[in-house]
Amino acid sequence: MTDLVLLSDPRIAALVVKECDEPLVDLREVPAIRVDPRLADAEGIFAHVRLTVADRLVAAQTQLPRGLRLLVVEGLRPYTLQERYFAESCAGLHAAHPEWDEDRAWREAAKYVSPPEVAPHVTGGAVDLTLCTDDGVEIPMGTQVNATPPESDEACYTAFAGTSEEARRNRRALGSAMTSGGFVNYPTEWWHWSYGDRYWAFTTGARYAIYGPAVGLRT
Repeated sequence: MTDLVLLSDPRIAALVVKECDEPLVDLREVPAIRVDPRLADAEGIFAHVRLTVADRLVAAQTQLPRGLRLLVVEGLRPYTLQERYFAESCAGLHAAHPEWDEDRAWREAAKYVSPPEVAPHVTGGAVDLTLCTDDGVEIPMGTQVNATPPESDEACYTAFAGTSEEARRNRRALGSAMTSGGFVNYPTEWWHWSYGDRYWAFTTGARYAIYGPAVGLRT
């Protein structure tokens, strides 16, 4: 897994963003999509994504096997919250490994918490999601959403081969549906998919990203 391209790779930050000013959509108002409230905030920011992302999620869901649904856990994340998450991760790693310098702690943190300046979630182009039954019961995916590489022994990596056959089959179903919708996966997180952000542009070979930080955008 040493050839994975992480969000901390300088090539990601170097990509140009040509913001298209596409509005945000509240997925809780999209009947076809199921939204989980575990990361809900008072303003409902977590349930918002760009308009095209919402449309593509609906399209992706039609590609799932009968009886399965997408279950969205988090979409948009405020920039300030992403800054806090990343700073806390760096501080925690530095405390656990006092021999590491700040650069090493930054690089290790970036394996599972995106540096805010390139974070897909702050654009409204990314979603963390899993699969559930029509009744809303989550199905086995090998780890919980938002498991970190250290705590899961890298089982959170999308291509991890050491999980159960059932979990691998479910990850393939999710991946097939999301890929058909034009999304790209962040390979250290099976649940993280995005469209229109810098990582999407890098992965697909697009000349530029169409979504930057969704500051000031309205539904």
